[in-house]
Amino acid sequence: MATDGGEPEPATGPEAGPIEALPAGAVGRFELEADVVVVGLGCAGACAAITAAEAGAEVLALEAAPLGGGTSAMSGGLIYLGGGTPVQTACGFRDTAEDMARFLLAACPGGDEAKVRAYCEGSVEHFGFLVEHGVPFASRFHPEPNREPPDDSGLVFSGGEDSWPFTEIAPPVPRGHHPQFPDSAGGFLMQCLLSAVHVAGARVVTDAVAERLVVDGGVVVGVVATVDGVDTPVRARRGVVLAAGGFMFNRPMVEHYCPEALRALVPLGTDHDDGRAIRMAQGVGAALEGMHHIEVGLPLTPPRTLVRGVLVNGRGERFLNEDTYLGRLGKEFLLRQDGQVYFVHDDDTFAVNLVGSKPRWVAASAAELEVEIGLPPGSLQATLERYNAHAERGEDPDFHKAPQWVRPLRPPYGVVDLRVASSIYAPFTLGGLRTSIDGEVLDQVGTPVPGLFAAGRTTAGIAGAGYVSGISLGDGTFFGRRAGRAAGRS
Repeated sequence: MATDGGEPEPATGPEAGPIEALPAGAVGRFELEADVVVVGLGCAGACAAITAAEAGAEVLALEAAPLGGGTSAMSGGLIYLGGGTPVQTACGFRDTAEDMARFLLAACPGGDEAKVRAYCEGSVEHFGFLVEHGVPFASRFHPEPNREPPDDSGLVFSGGEDSWPFTEIAPPVPRGHHPQFPDSAGGFLMQCLLSAVHVAGARVVTDAVAERLVVDGGVVVGVVATVDGVDTPVRARRGVVLAAGGFMFNRPMVEHYCPEALRALVPLGTDHDDGRAIRMAQGVGAALEGMHHIEVGLPLTPPRTLVRGVLVNGRGERFLNEDTYLGRLGKEFLLRQDGQVYFVHDDDTFAVNLVGSKPRWVAASAAELEVEIGLPPGSLQATLERYNAHAERGEDPDFHKAPQWVRPLRPPYGVVDLRVASSIYAPFTLGGLRTSIDGEVLDQVGTPVPGLFAAGRTTAGIAGAGYVSGISLGDGTFFGRRAGRAAGRS
């Protein structure tokens, strides 16, 4: 089954298929009760709980782990925001919601356009929500793109906005907002949001694994959770919000929906990204979307000067502009180049990157490299001859790498082995429940399932078939708020 092909049929079986809901009559007495029950306390669940509680609902959050945070706390902490945030303006960048939407619709094809536009139009307000709830941002731009800054700078290019073809679609503006904390800030972000959950008055129960939904006359009215090893029915008077992560750590689901992800060495997430929330919703008729889509992180840079080298596939040919977003490269490497990729440098272009990658092969000619690596005879020679001929004029007509990164490569050459078995390919799932713009879980014909809402990686978010760093935390926090608000008023 092709990972990036058509939408696969839903999985079946005890570990990958739907989890049937329990009728309320079979549950007996509810041990816990609230207006809104939130399942999962990563960034999406936290924002759902905050928003519902601040709107006056009694909120109970169930978290499977001993502490909240989930995969959000493991992240770099980038939040994709734009449209003219105070940080963008202070750093001298002009952005609009329309430019942001144009970029995202191109970089993340297949996403829900209505959601993308709502996200972009509400981005500045959402930045304000985060700041008001304790997440600080420094008004300082960091020039090294594609990952969180090593210091506490607040803004970075995080999705290839400054590379082709996106420079022809919208003005290149950075939108990766980094909380004011050095380097990886996911844990700090979640500390801020979990503190806001407490201040908002939401009740939190940890070590509570949601197992099945409870329905009454077709309406979701609660969940059964295992709390400290005991089955505990929990009633939701207004709605249940599922925000319990994706399914990267459910091997049968990954094998069925996106098997290429299993070739990678470093799956991203926690053990609780097991797809259970998705399967619970399937048990009440929820539709799935984008289940074959994955993102693949790859630590190719920093430093960005490395993009002056050239990437070639197993045929010895270039296939993409080297200065594009690293997630775009990683997905291209795994899904369309069969994980057979090599990074060719000379003495002037090479540097040891953040994870210490070094050349595996060194040779005085392209012909020697073809033999050592096992590339087709003459392939790398032809690739470098063509690349160098254009690079002498500072041009890259084949793949449009920006002129400042284009220069001829001269022997001796060094080649970094970027094959999937030799490098850090880090995948995670992008598909999940189909939802409305307000987080209502939809059935096969697009009708909301009464009483059920979802947000974050449990859903098919606005990334669609693409990705930009910061979109998971952005999507999760923004649509988590909308799901919490909608559940609270049901």
